[in-house]
Amino acid sequence: MPRSSGAGSLANLDLADRNTLASLQRGEDRTALGLAGVAAGQQSWDVFDQAKAEGGTEWRCLAEALYFEARGESLAGQVAVAEVILNRVDAAVFPDTVCGVVHQGAASGKLHGCQFSYNCDGRPEHISETGAFDQVGRVARVMLDGWARTLTDGATYYHTTAVRPRWARKFHETAAIGPHVFYRRPDTIARN
Repeated sequence: MPRSSGAGSLANLDLADRNTLASLQRGEDRTALGLAGVAAGQQSWDVFDQAKAEGGTEWRCLAEALYFEARGESLAGQVAVAEVILNRVDAAVFPDTVCGVVHQGAASGKLHGCQFSYNCDGRPEHISETGAFDQVGRVARVMLDGWARTLTDGATYYHTTAVRPRWARKFHETAAIGPHVFYRRPDTIARN
């Protein structure tokens, strides 16, 4: 499937590039990679290390979603999941708040009826890894502060490589980062 070929985008990396993505998480020479926000003229990937893991309700919803959906991912993987959530906020067919997007479908009471599965998997959500929550909290802070969303090329959907949902055949694949594949529908391109 086609992937974004934009210069400075991680979207053209595939699963074979795990070593590069892992180096991002470890903080190895992020700026030399010339990726994402750096390529877009922003400070550097170091901004994620320097950010404070704090904020209001929208920050908390984004941080919790990243914790339950991507805490074990590379920095790039966490940023990519945050992009999907924020792209949905900007797309007219989804709720217009982070909390609305993250909790979409949760009120239905259906097991697995949510857009983000951790909300409807029947298990209580407990944040037990404080270091991981601090990491995703910093990612949430930087993303809400306006970091350029260049990794997923406007994606509003994703899934892990462990599944093959039927809906994925109808959408345009935009990126594969770590164990996630990212997609967008033509009618849900974010207006950011």
